[in-house]
Order: sequence, then structure tokens, then C-alpha cells
Amino acid sequence: MSAPQELTLANGRLAALSWGRPGATTWLALHGWLDNAASFSRLAPLLVERLDIRIVAIDFAGHGLSRRHPAGTDYAIWDYTHDVLDALESLELTQATLLAHSMGAGVSCLVAAALPEKVERLVLIDGLGTLTTPAEDTAKQLRKGLLGHRRRSSLAPSYPDIESAVGARVGGGVTPIDAQTAEPLVVRNLARDEHGHLRLRTDGRLLRPSMVRLCPDQVLAMLTAIQAPVLLIEGEQGILGEREISHRARAAVSQLRRRVLPGGHHLHLEPTAVAAVARAINEYCASD
Repeated sequence: MSAPQELTLANGRLAALSWGRPGATTWLALHGWLDNAASFSRLAPLLVERLDIRIVAIDFAGHGLSRRHPAGTDYAIWDYTHDVLDALESLELTQATLLAHSMGAGVSCLVAAALPEKVERLVLIDGLGTLTTPAEDTAKQLRKGLLGHRRRSSLAPSYPDIESAVGARVGGGVTPIDAQTAEPLVVRNLARDEHGHLRLRTDGRLLRPSMVRLCPDQVLAMLTAIQAPVLLIEGEQGILGEREISHRARAAVSQLRRRVLPGGHHLHLEPTAVAAVARAINEYCASD
């Protein structure tokens, strides 16, 4: 299994990893919140040879090795659509398949709804649409965002070694993740400071509450607007499940095929689950 190639896109603003031969059909891969391009480090090698494709996984702004947003700006979910469009332009792609996990799946749904000509196909992993706030709670969400944004940011914690950093991710993650699954994400996200300590590269502003979120009806309208075929792969212990909003989201997409596989939210990175994820994607592409 060959190592991925490091890329820079969007005039150096975005960092990326690339698997597969340069001349092959390119898929753009989009990671989840607080993750990075290494999210696809176990899945991509299983896809590129079988499907004869190239997978380019970007670090979203503020994540991994990509640049942070300038001071005084925010990280709203729709801002990441520019990362996708800038990456497509840099790769000289007029249209592409988007392979996306969690927050990246939400971003890809926004792009597919607003700019259907840019998206050939969506392959979504444990994510569909974006987080929502009911319309009647808009003021509460804005209050939470305003107060959170006005708090002084603290310095990222330091760690003596990679194992300690991985342990912190395992213990403090929003969704359950084990050390073996988390390690590629953490390793790409670490840098040594002037004292020789390991610190996270992630922009601390990513932890601030959103000022505004789309309401459920807006997200369902976005999903209804998606024209591209969609493969949705969910983990049995993932975040979607059988909640009412998940049922409504899946029903809103006109060309959706759903697979539920053993694993958690990061099933595409879990060593015991990734092969099944790759098989599901290979089978879906073969049936097109």
C-alpha cells in the first residue's frame, strides 16, 4: 500500500492527501468536524485500485494542515462550501463524486443542492444534511453563539507524546472512538511548539457554538433539491439511526440508497469495519 501524496490547493490555502494515479477520475473526500484528510487513510487505498480512481482528501480550513480563517471571521457550515469549490477549481474538475463523512457529508449536501452541476454522485458516510436548530430556538442559538464567541480563546493543550494526544481524543470526543481508529487523525493534527511539546493544529474557534443554524425545514428542502444519486452508509452505532429527523432526511433525497453496516460513527476508519465500507462502495459503483 503506497503512501499518499501531500498536495496544496487553492493557492496554498488548503492542504490535501491524494491516493491513486494522477490521470484517473478524481473523487473529492471531505472529513468531519475536528478531523482531517487522514480520515480517509484506510478507506482510500481500498477504493483507488479497485475502481481505478484518484481520491483527493482535503483538510477543511482550520483543520489539519490547512490555513485558519483570518481573525474576526467565523466557521459557519456554509463557509466550507468554498473549500470544496476552491479544491475543485484547483484540480480543474467541473464535476466530481464527493466522498464525505459527518460534517463533510453536510457540506457536500449543501453543494449538491445549490450547485447540482458540480456533483456527479454523493457517497456519504454516517452523515446526511447539517445540524439544525428549530426556528423557535433561533434566539437561544444566537445567544449561545454570541456568548461563546466573546469568550477568550485558550491555548491548545500540549502533550508529551502521541499516545497522550490520542488518549485525549478518545476520552474527550463528541462521538465514541477508540485509540486505533483515532490515531491517524491525531497524528496529522499535531505540531511541535517552541518548547518541544505536541499541540493540536486545530483552530480553537472551531469549538465555538454556531451563531445561526439552518432550521429542519430548510435542511429538508436542501435534501429535496439534491439531483445526484446518493449512497448513504451508516454505522449500526452511528449518529443517524431511526430518529424521526433521520427518517425524514432519508425520505427527502430522491435517489438515495442506504446501507447500514457494523461499526460506529467513524466506521470508514475503524480497522475492523473499513473493508465492509469499501465493499459497499465498490458494489454500488459497479451497479451504476
